[in-house]
This record gives sequence, structure tokens and C-alpha cells, in this order.
Amino acid sequence: MKITNVTVFPLVSQRPELRVGKPIHPSWWGYDQTLIRIDTEAGISGWGCTGVRWEMAEATMKVLWPHLIGQDALQPESVTERLHQWTFWYGRGGAITSYIGAVNHALWDILGKHTGLSISRLFGGRYVEKVKPYASMLFSWPVDEMVGSLESGLERNFRAFKLGWGTFGRERDLRHDEELVKTARQTIGDDSELMVDPGGSDVFWHGDLKWATEAAKMLKDYNVTWFEEPLRADDVEGYKRLTEISPVHIATGEVIRGRLNFEPFIIEKACDILQPDQTICGGLSESRKIWQAAYDNNVQVVMHGWNTAVGAAADLQLSASMPNGRYLEYWHPAPYVSGILAEPLLLDDDGMLPIPDGPGLGIQIDEDAVVAHGRGAEDFGAL
Repeated sequence: MKITNVTVFPLVSQRPELRVGKPIHPSWWGYDQTLIRIDTEAGISGWGCTGVRWEMAEATMKVLWPHLIGQDALQPESVTERLHQWTFWYGRGGAITSYIGAVNHALWDILGKHTGLSISRLFGGRYVEKVKPYASMLFSWPVDEMVGSLESGLERNFRAFKLGWGTFGRERDLRHDEELVKTARQTIGDDSELMVDPGGSDVFWHGDLKWATEAAKMLKDYNVTWFEEPLRADDVEGYKRLTEISPVHIATGEVIRGRLNFEPFIIEKACDILQPDQTICGGLSESRKIWQAAYDNNVQVVMHGWNTAVGAAADLQLSASMPNGRYLEYWHPAPYVSGILAEPLLLDDDGMLPIPDGPGLGIQIDEDAVVAHGRGAEDFGAL
């Protein structure tokens, strides 16, 4: 079944003003997302999601297109590895790896639709049928908006919440940070899980080991499930030391690309929870290899997923196929998740999310909605 076409779909409608008390460059955040659709001679199409801006995705597609056209769409592993090999000199990371990951998503989706099996079953079977989604949102100051977002999440049956970025860690005042966390805990109550993400992949992040240690001690008092990315993304030694002394679990990994770059965190036990992002690290195939290595070394994995319905569906399929899949990051509110699906992903009364078991990714994309979210993309240009 030969690949005949690839279409890039920009998603640019959700660039909010980021309220951190100072101007923030939009490119710091993943509000721009890009989907691709791969078409085949058999009329079967598959969807992928890449964690790069659409301009980069289009440029990368032009580079990869000669190596994609005519390839067998039913061989996701083989085609993906060929792309990595053919882009050896200018790939091995960055936009190339992210885009290859989207191709990998789409080809697994096509293979699933061709066989009538979900990707999790193609991976060998399902360990779980549900996971706990956590509503992923921003800290805000004053806290009114944050409280409103948390309350709306509770109304949608979320029983786990991750708050990130905003002013947390940026005021260099632990009392300010504690006020944010205290307010969040009071709002969601003691029966819901709370995660905290200061955003150590931010531009010129200043958080160091001493700050992170003191913050972790504070977070323990509020029963925080994990403390995410408190240090710069590549600080393996810092994460190792923090993981050894922190009273709460430490999580990191969202901006790392390729399984070889995850190895130090796994081998050195430099975190409690590893967080690959499929739209960044290389897609389903690469993420599964990373997860398996982490599982073999007793490191928990929770996929990072601040992206789209395609990314969320891929995370669900992967989580179902692994023995310790437990959580799903769910952007809240989620215009690029629930807003582009013909049938939305719905939580049950216990705050759990059933994992689709239909062919491929198990979801149906509303292409008209995707196109609507991309209108005006050319007006943004390169910032």
C-alpha cells in the first residue's frame, strides 16, 4: 500500500495572552500545533501530530517527501528508520525528529485501519482499559482565573490536576509559590491529585538545585503527586541529586528527543517519572522503546501531552500497551483535543478515561474543525 500524499494542517487559533506579569514571546509555548495526514493508494489515511510550528513542518515535509512518496504505508517501523537514516547529517533531533514522529503516528494509524486493530493491540495487547487523565493548566496570579479553571475541571469529573508555569518559581519567592499551591489544593480538595510544573524548559530558566529542593519540601505539605521539570532539561546530574533527596516524586523529559538522550536519565535514575512527548521525541515507535527501557529499570513513565487529539490518542494507545500505564495529560480547556474530534473523549463518573479500541488511533478526526483552527496561519509568519 503505497504512500501517495502528505498534507500539513496548522493549528493556530489558541494563542492566549500568557499571564505571568510580563510580556511573553508566543513561541515559548506549544499553542501552535501541526497535524499531518498521510494518504495511500488504497484510500486509507492516517493522522499524525508534530510538536513543531507549521512553517517548520512544511519545510521538513519538502525535505522528507522524496523519501516518503511510494513507500509502503504498512511498515511504520521500516519507513521511520529509513527516514532517520536518510536524514543522518541534518536530523538526529530538532524539527526533523519531531516530524518523523508525526509520520510514525500516521503510519501506525493506517496499519491499524488496514488490519481493523487498535495500535495497542498491534503492539501486542492491552494491560488497561482506562487511565486517569489529569487536567493540565496554567498557574495564574491573581488566582481567580486559576480557581475558575480548576472548578470547571472538577465539573468535568477530573480528579487530577497539573498546574504549571505562570508565576510559579518566577517571582523568586517561595511564599508566593506556596500561596498558589495552597489555593489549588483548597479548591480541588484532598481527594484529587495535584501535580506542579514550574516549567524548567522555559527561556533562561533560573531554578537551581537549592531552589528546587526547598520547593519540593514545601510541596510535600500539599500532597503533590509529582514535581515536574524544576531544573533545566539537560541537567542530568542535578536531577539525579534532586531525585535522591526530594520528598516528592521528580518528573522530567518532555523536550528530550530520541531514545539515546533518555538513557542517562534511566541508567542514572535521574528522575522518578520519565515524560517523553511523542510529538517531540520521535513518535509511537520511539516512545515505546523509551518506555520499555524505563520499565526495565523501574522508572515510571507518564507521557507528556500538551498538544492535540492525535497526540492524546497516541498516548492512550501506548499507555494501554504497557504494564504500568496510569495517566494521560489532558490539556484543559482542550480546543485541539475535544474540539477536533467527531466523538469527544469523555471521562467516566470516577474521573477515568476509557481507552479507544477502534482501528488505528481509535478516533475520528473532524477535518472541517481542523481546517477552521488553521485559518489565518499565514498571517502569523515566523515570529
